Amino acid sequence: MTRARRRHRVAVITGTRAEYGALQSIIEAIDAEPRLDLRIVACGMHLLPRFGSTINDIRRDGWPIAARVRMQRGDDSPGDQAAGLARGVDGIARFLLRDKTDIVVVLGDRIEAMAGALAGATTGALIAHIHGGDVAPGDFDDSLRHAITRLAHIHFAATPIAARRLHHMGEAAERIHVVGAPGLDHLIQLRGAWRSKPELPAEVSDLGPYALIVQHAHGRSAAVERRVARMICDEVARAGLARVIIYPNTDRGGSGVIAAIEAHAKRRPRDTRVFKSLPRDAFLRALFGARALVGNSSSGIIEAPAARTPSVNVGDRQKGRDVGGKSVINATESAASVRAALRKAVAMRPRAASQIYGNGRAGERIARKLATIAITPELLRKHFNI
Repeated sequence: MTRARRRHRVAVITGTRAEYGALQSIIEAIDAEPRLDLRIVACGMHLLPRFGSTINDIRRDGWPIAARVRMQRGDDSPGDQAAGLARGVDGIARFLLRDKTDIVVVLGDRIEAMAGALAGATTGALIAHIHGGDVAPGDFDDSLRHAITRLAHIHFAATPIAARRLHHMGEAAERIHVVGAPGLDHLIQLRGAWRSKPELPAEVSDLGPYALIVQHAHGRSAAVERRVARMICDEVARAGLARVIIYPNTDRGGSGVIAAIEAHAKRRPRDTRVFKSLPRDAFLRALFGARALVGNSSSGIIEAPAARTPSVNVGDRQKGRDVGGKSVINATESAASVRAALRKAVAMRPRAASQIYGNGRAGERIARKLATIAITPELLRKHFNI
């Protein structure tokens, strides 16, 4: 008689509101898959009150949290990211060993994902990486993303182009699976309901025409980041649009972005709404209703085109990322360039996104693969395939 195989214990690492939003469909699919046993490890920004204590979003969604790992403090000190990474590796590894975790799932390029990948590698777990092969310089994002690629045993690429980059990096073809961008899974579902019954989040329903601003720092001084963020807010106001502004991530220089946001809201309180974070569905409804998304977030490259919302991509933070549609308009960090791009975006008619990021079924594809994968010594042994 053949003994039934034990379910794979899968730890999903989440450290930010945005990456948790992209992971939601994966978490749901893993939870629904009888051959998988879900654990959620919350770390990083989720545990910082200054950025909205978004661990509460996970709780509100009804997910049990298996471990909480404190990492960065969220300030601009040079050592905060390094010390946070070290704490993350230590805390996540302790959990993985205690739990006897089989698979660690990480997404993207932040230090929370790097901590999860390093913890998995040093404790013998299989590492599954989502959005590997993307290109976006950010602060030191690409360096982290590609380092995670070399640690990961299986890759869930968002686009065929990203999959080709992984192959060129020496990853074996059988380890690479093109699944689409999981951040579009809920968006595409919600978009249908929005078309029949448009409904804005209550906090912004009284604003009139508005732009959604999501601007992150990327490694420069707080003074430089403050100047750029102030210019973006002022140009959106100059265009006659109200501002719905989301706090940045905990990147170096982020205090400057926050200072600019708070100063703008103080000057223009009547037509400005500032959020440390928004739950995923509320963010998507705000995106659907916006005249444009403005800033340097990946949501302007991936989610906004799928939402049929034009976006103004400011600066080089997303340079090289595969663009989700022709509704993405690039601008430099000058007022004149942002002004011209915003004018073009507001005049643009809604248009369908390209299919480069898939059809909204990434989560189920990932869970299916994790459920059927055989974790063998050969799979856990990495080598260059060139």
